[in-house]
Amino acid sequence: MAKWCQAGDSITLANGGFDLLHVGHVRYLRAAKNLGGRLVVAVNSDASVRALKGEGRPLMPAEERAEILAALTDVDAVVIFPEPDVRAIIREIRPNVHAKGTDYTVETVPERDEVLANGGRVEIVGDPKDHSTTEMIRSRLGRTPS
Repeated sequence: MAKWCQAGDSITLANGGFDLLHVGHVRYLRAAKNLGGRLVVAVNSDASVRALKGEGRPLMPAEERAEILAALTDVDAVVIFPEPDVRAIIREIRPNVHAKGTDYTVETVPERDEVLANGGRVEIVGDPKDHSTTEMIRSRLGRTPS
């Protein structure tokens, strides 16, 4: 990533659990990539997904989720992070843009203060939040993920 910064490339950061890749994820990442430059995707570690989503999650280990994301043509790099949010990554890579999905507004992005403090901006991208791994599990398996 340092090479990209030295070359003057813009960096967009997207993040999430990406427990089961679905069309909402693909649309979010494509829209983030369309903001320009390199797309870095930060993936929640197994422990942070469990803390956010509960026991029984994630369904796939972080390394496999990261490998799947790295195979997408819109994604330039993937990192796994253990913290509950991406503030540390924002401080480290200083992205030009932090892209979040439509379940947020610019004002409700938890890391907004860190993005602005590091000279970046927040953008809300992707389609309406009509897709979710939790809802997919619930509707297809007829149970709440545990």
